[in-house]
Amino acid sequence: MRNALERLCSQTAPSGFEAPAAQAAMDLLRPMVDEVSIDRLGNLVGVRRCGRPGAKKLLLDAHLDEIGLIVIGIEDGFLRFRSIGGVDPRMLPDRELTILTNPPLFGVVSCLAPHIQKKGDADKAVPLADLFIDIGMTQEQAEKAVPIGTPIVYRGSCFALGESQVCGKAMDDRACFVTLLRCAELLRDKELDVDLYIMGSTREEVSGAGATTGTFAIAPDYCVAVDVTHGKTPDVPNPRGRVLELGGGPAVGIGPNMTTWMTRRMIAKAESNDIPWQGEVMAGHTGTNGWHMQVSREGVATSVVSLPLKYMHTPIEVLTLEDIESVAKLLAAFTENLGKEAETIC
Repeated sequence: MRNALERLCSQTAPSGFEAPAAQAAMDLLRPMVDEVSIDRLGNLVGVRRCGRPGAKKLLLDAHLDEIGLIVIGIEDGFLRFRSIGGVDPRMLPDRELTILTNPPLFGVVSCLAPHIQKKGDADKAVPLADLFIDIGMTQEQAEKAVPIGTPIVYRGSCFALGESQVCGKAMDDRACFVTLLRCAELLRDKELDVDLYIMGSTREEVSGAGATTGTFAIAPDYCVAVDVTHGKTPDVPNPRGRVLELGGGPAVGIGPNMTTWMTRRMIAKAESNDIPWQGEVMAGHTGTNGWHMQVSREGVATSVVSLPLKYMHTPIEVLTLEDIESVAKLLAAFTENLGKEAETIC
C-alpha cells in the first residue's frame, strides 16, 4: 500500500490534467481486473466480471485529480496564476511548486521578507491574485518557456510521519484509490455475485464531471463514493462535528443523500467483520462524487465511505496506513454476496 501510495501521489495531475495519474493507476489496477480502459473524460475504469448472466453492477469510485494552479500571465518574468480547485491562499507564500511544462520547471511563490513588511501584514493572508511565482527567468525567457494555461502543482511526494502515518500531497484522493486497489486484491480469490467496477475519476475538485459521465456510461445498480474526510487535530474547532479520529477506521456517511439500506449494510458489515468504523452525519451535500452519482440515469443506490485525513488541500496531508487497510476490508466485505443480499434488503 505504501508503494502504491507513493507512486500515485508523486504524479503531477491536477483537475483536467489527470493523464499521468490515470496511467499509473491503470498499471497498478490491471493485474486485478479483467479489463481496464480510459474513457473520453479521462476516467480510469476497470471491471472484474463475476460470470453470471444479468449480474448487477457495483461501482467503487475514488477521484484521481488533485488541486493545483494555472498560469494566466507573466510580468517581469514572474508568473501570475489562478487556482484549480479549492486552494487555500495561506498555503502559498514561499511554497515550492512544479510547473507542468515539458520538461517541468520548478518555481517558488514569492513572499515579502519580514524586514520589509508593513505593520500587521504578518497576520493577514495575501490574496491569491496578489501573489507571483518566481521561476528565475527574465520576461523573454519565461514567455518562451511557460505557455499561458500551463497547470501547476505542489512539489513533493510522500514520506513517513512516525510509525504508521504518511504525509504528502494529493492524498486527497489518491489514497482512496489505493483502498480500491487493496479491496480488489482482497477479493482476488473470492467468488462474487456482482460485476465489480473500479473507477479512478477525473475533475472532482472542480465539477465532478468525471464521476457524472463515468457513472452514466457504466449504469451501475449500486455505487460507493470513497473520499477523504477531516481528521481530528488539537486546533480543529468543534471536535464533535465533522472531524474523525485517525486510526479509528472508515467513516460511513449517514444522511439523506445516501441510500438508507446501503448505509445500514455498510455498518453491519463493519461490525460483523470486526472492522473499526466511525459515523459521519452528512445532512446535505456530501462534498463527494456520491452527490453526482446518486442521480445518474434513473438513480443509483449510493453509499459514501471516507478516509480520515489531516490538513486537507495542503501539500502535507496526513493519514494512516491502518485506516487505508480498514477501508479496503470494509469495501471488500460489502462487495461479497451483495447481489444476493441486496435482493432481500431492498
